Amino acid sequence: MRVLIVEDEILVAMELEETLSDLGHTVVGIAPDRRSFDAFAAEHIDVALVDLNLRDGATGVDIGRALADRRAAVVFITANPAMLRDGVAGTIGVLPKPASRKAVADVVEYAGARSPMLSPPGELRLFA
Repeated sequence: MRVLIVEDEILVAMELEETLSDLGHTVVGIAPDRRSFDAFAAEHIDVALVDLNLRDGATGVDIGRALADRRAAVVFITANPAMLRDGVAGTIGVLPKPASRKAVADVVEYAGARSPMLSPPGELRLFA
């Protein structure tokens, strides 16, 4: 799968990139803010892991919406899951930080499969 990481904490982003690469996924890139995200506008993205608070503020929700509009499977990954309240239309859910490598792997596989027959990973809070 082609995965975009939207994360401004470089160590967190690099750990996510390593985990995803080890699993055989292609990391399209890392976007720490809205401007950097815009550079990936032409890329095909299957799954996006999106933090809420980025280098330019709380732009993660808008980026998540934009990705969902492009048919990417969007999972927010944040230390502040309560900020999402009832969720964001078109996105899958939220994975609380810190997240284990296994949790990230399970969530990306679940999001990429897009199958209602699969049970969501336990750490993932689905949006209605």
